[in-house]
Amino acid sequence: MHITLRHVRLPGGLTIECAEQGRRGSPALLLLHGITDTWRSFEPVLPWLPPDWHVVSMTQRGHGGSSSATSYRTRDFAADAAALVATLGLPPVVVVGHSMGAVNALRMAIDHPAAVHGVVAAGGFASFSDKPGLVDFIHSQMLTLGEQVPRELAEAFQHDTVAGPVAPGLLETMVDECLRTPAATWRGAFAALLEDDFSAELHKIQVPVLLPWGDADAFSPASDQQRLQRQLPRATRAVYPGVGHALHWEQPHRFADDLIRFEQTLGVPC
Repeated sequence: MHITLRHVRLPGGLTIECAEQGRRGSPALLLLHGITDTWRSFEPVLPWLPPDWHVVSMTQRGHGGSSSATSYRTRDFAADAAALVATLGLPPVVVVGHSMGAVNALRMAIDHPAAVHGVVAAGGFASFSDKPGLVDFIHSQMLTLGEQVPRELAEAFQHDTVAGPVAPGLLETMVDECLRTPAATWRGAFAALLEDDFSAELHKIQVPVLLPWGDADAFSPASDQQRLQRQLPRATRAVYPGVGHALHWEQPHRFADDLIRFEQTLGVPC
């Protein structure tokens, strides 16, 4: 499958790096990576998706080859995603997010419902500030970062996202990718997680939501998945036994199959 890398200027002035594959039309998927990653986070999944799907994997603001910004709140990322959908002239999309990207996908469905046909929130969170380990990590390691992200920090962070084997060289590639993201984005994006509590608004999401999650996830606990399922009107869970946080790296074929089955339940977008 041929992938085209583009840089798209949004109306607000940001330039967004994104990779496209497939033909224009429906179904259309928009892929949102996790914190510090890039569009390449979904690269293992792309070969398994149907060739006639139009898939756009975007690098979110401040990450990789996209423009830096002054704010990295969930609603900012969601607004960028909706603006990219409009700028590219896409129909309502199935927005697929991982980790922070899962939260951004849910926020997009709350703030920009006309742009969203369905949501896949993989390794998602119901909230952030109620997790003492995460709060301590942000304060002790993220907010104290200097101007360069140490490679050993990036390696530890990425290695903690998996619980089993991945394709040879994949983790090294993802470490290199997250080192393309400036330290200022690491600081700003992690700090902004503690400012966003969106759980009280989840009931506003009326489209179907799929919640893929690995039961060996070291970051997002089972209790968050249960809260999401309770608070989302049309949510379904998909549990990956023995798989870690980056389930789309460990089991990209199954992840793609889950996307295909989910999309088949949605019908034609309005």
